Amino acid sequence: PGMTIVCGDSHTSTHGAFGSIAFGIGTSEVEMVMASQCLILNKPKKMRITVNGKLGKGVSSKDIVLYIISELTVNGATGYFVEYAGSTIKSLSMEERMTICNMSIEMGARGGLIAPDETTFNYIKGKEYAPKGEKFDEAVAYWKTLASDVDAVFDHEYTFDASDISPMITYGTNPGQGIKINDFIPEKANTKSLTYMGLENKQSLIGKKIQHVFIGSCTNSRIEDFRIVANFIKGKRKADHISALIVPGSKQVENQVKKEGLDKILEEAGFELREPGCSACLAMNEDKISKGEYCVSTSNRNFEGRQGPGSRTLLASPLTAAAAAVYGEIVDVREYI
Repeated sequence: PGMTIVCGDSHTSTHGAFGSIAFGIGTSEVEMVMASQCLILNKPKKMRITVNGKLGKGVSSKDIVLYIISELTVNGATGYFVEYAGSTIKSLSMEERMTICNMSIEMGARGGLIAPDETTFNYIKGKEYAPKGEKFDEAVAYWKTLASDVDAVFDHEYTFDASDISPMITYGTNPGQGIKINDFIPEKANTKSLTYMGLENKQSLIGKKIQHVFIGSCTNSRIEDFRIVANFIKGKRKADHISALIVPGSKQVENQVKKEGLDKILEEAGFELREPGCSACLAMNEDKISKGEYCVSTSNRNFEGRQGPGSRTLLASPLTAAAAAVYGEIVDVREYI
């Protein structure tokens, strides 16, 4: 908390979940940081997005952020740094908060952050590189000062009610083209996107047959994501025609998956546990989706060709993706939990 973190990857903003100012930079800026530990930047404007209330059954942090992006569009936060606030956000675990901050970029923001609180401190305590003993107490005392002042003024504010959020899924070729799982594709949806995706306006995605499921990426490849998936698929099996990839975000996560026996549950259900990495998020190595085929993916981008030339990506939460793998088509997971 309180650090400024930069890296040559736009999803560096994931670290904002800890109350850090974290954002991606380009190659020449990386050179500048390595040489001087400094950056010359135009100060972004401030935006606060507040979400209050209790989330419904089957709704996750991925659904929260996909809902926000569908409301704001992919350009809605361009030029801003976003703070997420409200009772719903405070109720989230650290890993759920990381998912939200991770996708700040997909609404055009420079980055996103959440004020550190007891959830943050408890998560950090005991970690290998965390301060120890009195130094940890001193750090927490400082971290508690980082929250925005109660009278802080933002350049733009949005407020959402958690009860309005349902499991989400995208239908188009950018993350802002998303709908609630049981809604219909908008009548005025982008024609070019629909043509690429092989879909039509006013169409429901429920019952849409898919060929692939990818559960991974820097958005949803943490241990909590895999616990949710394993809990849902335990005793079930993926549909025969589905290719289902599980890709941990790190060796640490992979080891924890094996330690908890989640790998056995996943393998018994027909899911393939791959080596940690980016994998099918951006068609890394052989992890590609074939032309014209559909993939329900827990990643963050659904651009044309993102998962392979001609691939068709439908962004969703790990729970929705797991349900799609089991039933071989897009379903409303709330009917099965």
